[in-house]
Amino acid sequence: MSQTGMTGIYTIQQVSNVTGLSKQVIRKWEERYEFIQPERLENGYRVYSEKDVNALLRVKLLSEKGYSIKQAVDMLEKEPEQTESLFLEEPSDYKKFNDYVIQLLEKGTYCDDVEINLILQQAYHQLGLELFISKVIIPFLQEVGDRWERDEWDEYQEAVSSMSVRDYLIQIRKTFQLRDDAPLVIGACLPDEHHELPMHIVLLQFMLRGWKTVLVGASPAPGAIESLVQKLKPKLVLLSASTTLPFEKDPKLIRRLDHFASEQEHITFYLGGMGSHMYLKEKKLKSIHLSEDLEEILKK
Repeated sequence: MSQTGMTGIYTIQQVSNVTGLSKQVIRKWEERYEFIQPERLENGYRVYSEKDVNALLRVKLLSEKGYSIKQAVDMLEKEPEQTESLFLEEPSDYKKFNDYVIQLLEKGTYCDDVEINLILQQAYHQLGLELFISKVIIPFLQEVGDRWERDEWDEYQEAVSSMSVRDYLIQIRKTFQLRDDAPLVIGACLPDEHHELPMHIVLLQFMLRGWKTVLVGASPAPGAIESLVQKLKPKLVLLSASTTLPFEKDPKLIRRLDHFASEQEHITFYLGGMGSHMYLKEKKLKSIHLSEDLEEILKK
């Protein structure tokens, strides 16, 4: 019964996997409130569209906010403008998933790394790198993280999905063609920082704008960042810490890096990530620029 989501057709089991609603609840909402109208195959099985999946997700979110299912359906069908404005107030609460994201979530539920990789390939070749990042990779990873935090997914489901994305992004970076004289940016997680996916995404966005990129992987050895910078002489260095662990384990780390940055006359250093801002909110750096969002550097 596995249907290809690239056709925009999903079985009720796939819809259940993506929305977190049981098949019984989906059928009950469909029959009682009639806000979705799935088609039926010749064998009688229901098949759902991308629009149906997102309608179910909206009603689920509104019900979690305290609305009855009837109120949620009325808001969805009779007052679309009001529903839209509600989500605009809290955009992080509701994400509209396209077919690629829906399929990735469904395959991630079963830890099917082969299928995840195939869907990523299809999305990349169909959309191109920029839309692939903004419309597929970022929404998918955000939802993976949310499901793990809500205990809807276990560590293995989260790990398989995240690692599959990381490996595919590495493939793209290795094969992306750039000019020999393109400027160089080095992206580096700080020592004891293991969240490297955000840096992969940032570096890909730099590549889209003609930069060569080098990534220092998760939790580099002490001194590795400085050594690589001295060897390659990049134009930019992007540092990242999503937790405060690097600073707590080595309180002198940021002071050393800031001093090192002050000695590199023609290199600009930026530091981003939630952990950096939490730890350094009352501290001033001499030569490293603290950035709210490393992606914003692209617009400067």
